[in-house]
Amino acid sequence: MDAKNIKVAGFGGQGVMMFGQILAYSATKDNINGLWFPSYGPETRGGTANCSVIVSDKQINSPVFKNADHLVAFNLPSLVKFEEHMAENGLILYNSSSIDDQKSKENVLVVGVPINDIANELGNIKVANMVMMGAYLQLTKLFSDETIEAIIKKILGERKADLVEINKQAIIAGKEYVKKLGVKYA
Repeated sequence: MDAKNIKVAGFGGQGVMMFGQILAYSATKDNINGLWFPSYGPETRGGTANCSVIVSDKQINSPVFKNADHLVAFNLPSLVKFEEHMAENGLILYNSSSIDDQKSKENVLVVGVPINDIANELGNIKVANMVMMGAYLQLTKLFSDETIEAIIKKILGERKADLVEINKQAIIAGKEYVKKLGVKYA
């Protein structure tokens, strides 16, 4: 597998960091290298919170990258901030519940998913990040459902075990939405 540089960004509280952790931990579970690098600071006070994730079968020497292969944007400020730093043949996945339709970009696939709307239909806005995860996994085929589910169970732990099912439903809903769009990336 070629290294994948993934930027995940949104407002604090949208599950951006959990999204990135799940990807990095899934890499480790699948015996490939995964690195999660959160960005804290003034972003945690209402601005854009973001993390960088690198997944590779080769050694990862630095958590820093200039251009992302994949951008997962939960809000418009995050999309605006990071969309210009995309690698050729990249993927921009954005929250179309809060961001108007985006114009396509040259050599980048741009896909909008109404994650807030889908999460609300499921009865819990807090799983919007897992709707996005499902859409992301459907497009990239990066990890199996079994790997992702195992990591979610581990992150939620026994104390929040009752939330595993709604998170699984959210991932399925995100995947189904992308399937209906008929968009292919991986």
